[in-house]
Amino acid sequence: MTDLVTPPPRPRLAIDGETRQFPVARVFCIGRNYAEHAKEMGEQAEAIFFIKPADAVTTDGTIAYPPETADLHHEVELVLALGEGGAIVASGTGVDLTRRDLQSKLKTRSAPWEIAKAFHQSAPVGALRAGPPPSAGAVTLTVNGETRQSGDLGQMILQPEALLAELGRYFKLGPGDLVFTGTPAGVGPIAPGDTVKAEIEGLPALTFTLSETGQ
Repeated sequence: MTDLVTPPPRPRLAIDGETRQFPVARVFCIGRNYAEHAKEMGEQAEAIFFIKPADAVTTDGTIAYPPETADLHHEVELVLALGEGGAIVASGTGVDLTRRDLQSKLKTRSAPWEIAKAFHQSAPVGALRAGPPPSAGAVTLTVNGETRQSGDLGQMILQPEALLAELGRYFKLGPGDLVFTGTPAGVGPIAPGDTVKAEIEGLPALTFTLSETGQ
């Protein structure tokens, strides 16, 4: 038996200090998991879940500014990497990129967010660190050296295990799954030519630069 088309390669993330890699299966995200971010977005602080495709994952380097938006926003987040039984095997620093203008239009129609959240290269993630995730520590994001976001992991409403328990009510979590855990306040726009650096205390940093519009 042969395939009709050649399947695309599965994204893989480096493990800091190791030769092993993490093959990505699915990408789950949670919204409104920091009270101050929910407030700045004019929303109640309550967990909402959405999914990005595996090809949304990319690593340090250059990311093409996505088409069909004039208001691309950054959201720095702790990312959990899951193994057998949905257990946390590693964690890293990620950025949830959002076409905010499209998301705002979708919200007015109570429509799904996929075109605002689930586009190619919308989930850059740095190298992972094996072991349990940090339970507290600074979360920061700078754009061209200017601090935009500054918070602490301890401010998450649903901490990692509670978040996974809630998500696990709706999905069977397993090896290869990534879970973005929400972002602190301070989200804002980025433009072609900007360099973004996302950092979480105790984890490898993530740095990328935006190029001109691409697909």
